[in-house]
Amino acid sequence: MTLLVPIFMFGLIGLQMLMVAYKGDKGTRIELIAESESLTGQFKEYLSKQDFIKDGTYILSYDTVGRKSLKNYIESRKKEVLSGKINGVLYIPATALKNKQIEYYSKTPNNRTVFEKLDNHINEVLIDHYFSEKNLTDEELNFARNRVRFNGFKVSEKEGIEAEGFGKTGLAMLFAFLIYFSVIFSSGATLNSVLEEKNSKVVEVLLSSVSSRELMTGKILGCTITMFVQMIIWLLPIIILTITTWITLPEWWPDLDIGYGHFIYFLINFLLACIIFQGLSATVGATFDNPQEAQSGFFPIILLIMIPFFLCFSMIRNPSSPIAIAASYVPFATLMVMPCRSTMVDIPVWQLILSQLINIATIMLIFPLAGKIYRIGILKTGSKPTLREVIRWLKSPEY
Repeated sequence: MTLLVPIFMFGLIGLQMLMVAYKGDKGTRIELIAESESLTGQFKEYLSKQDFIKDGTYILSYDTVGRKSLKNYIESRKKEVLSGKINGVLYIPATALKNKQIEYYSKTPNNRTVFEKLDNHINEVLIDHYFSEKNLTDEELNFARNRVRFNGFKVSEKEGIEAEGFGKTGLAMLFAFLIYFSVIFSSGATLNSVLEEKNSKVVEVLLSSVSSRELMTGKILGCTITMFVQMIIWLLPIIILTITTWITLPEWWPDLDIGYGHFIYFLINFLLACIIFQGLSATVGATFDNPQEAQSGFFPIILLIMIPFFLCFSMIRNPSSPIAIAASYVPFATLMVMPCRSTMVDIPVWQLILSQLINIATIMLIFPLAGKIYRIGILKTGSKPTLREVIRWLKSPEY
C-alpha cells in the first residue's frame, strides 16, 4: 500500500493533465475565407504544409469573399454550421493586416481550442504578407516573426552565474503536492480511527491501561512515523535522479541544482506538519460521536491545509512576492510554503530556522489545548458538544 498510494496519487494527477491536454478537435472542419485572393492563396499554401492539416485533425476549405458579401455568405452556410457539417467560418478581413483582428462565426464562437491551434499560424501568414512588399530578407523576416524569450540566470553567493530553467519550480510544486495529499489522507485516517475507537468502546479498554495523554501521543507518533517512512520511500527516486550520478539523464532534463539540504528541510517540515495535523484530527475525532458531525469540525483543519497549498501555486509567478514572504512565517502556512520557496530561491539560514521555531511554537501552543479536549471528549457521548462546552473543557485545570 505504501508504494501504491503515490502511484495512485500521481495517476490521478496524470489523468487530470491528460484531460486538460485532450482537445477533442479531431476532424474539425473550418471554412477559412479572406477578403483578398492573394491572402487566401497564401493561407492555403502555408496551412496545407502543417501536420495538423495533413493528419486530418483540421479540415480546411478556402474561399475569397468581400466584406459586403460576407453577411450573405454566412447566411448561406448557416444551415451547415447549425447541423455540425462545418464547425465554423473564419474570416480574415483586409484590415487584419493592420490590427490583426479576425472573425470567427460558429455555434461555439469561444472555442479556445480553435484559437490556440490557428493563432500562431495565422499570425505567421499575416506577417509574411505584410512584409512581402517591404523588400525584407528571409533573415529579417524571421527576426520579425520570432517572439522574445527570457532565459533566466541565477545570481547567488556561489561563484559564477548559471542558467536556470523551470526544473526547480516543478520540484517545488511536487513538494507542495506531497505535503498536501499526505497530510489530507493521514489526517482523515486518524479522524476515522479515533471515531471508530470511541464508538466501539475500545478506547475505554485502552484507557484502563494508559492515560489519555499517552494514548493520544502514541496514536500521533505511530501515524507520523508511518507517513514519514512512506515519504522517504516516495522521495528516493527523486533523490537518485536529481542528486546522485547513478543514472545518466538526457540533455533535456532540467538542471535542478538541488542538494541533500533541500530534501532534509522538506522532511523536517513534513514531520512537523504530520504531528500538528494528526493532533488536530485526533482532537476533532474525540469531540464528536459520528462522522457527519465530525466533518463540520474537520473542515477548518482542511482549510489550514488547502490555503497554503493554493499559496504555493501563486508563488510560481513570483516566489519573492510580499504574500509569499509573509506566508513563510504564518503558523500552519509556513509548513508548506517555506520548503517550496527554499527550492525556488535562496533563503538565509536564519529565516529557515525562524520558520522551524514558529512550527515548534505552534505545536507547544496547540497540544496542551488539544490534550484537554481529547481527554474529556474521548469518553463523552450523547449530544453534540457546543462551543461553550468545549471552551469549558479548555478551562479544566486537570490534565
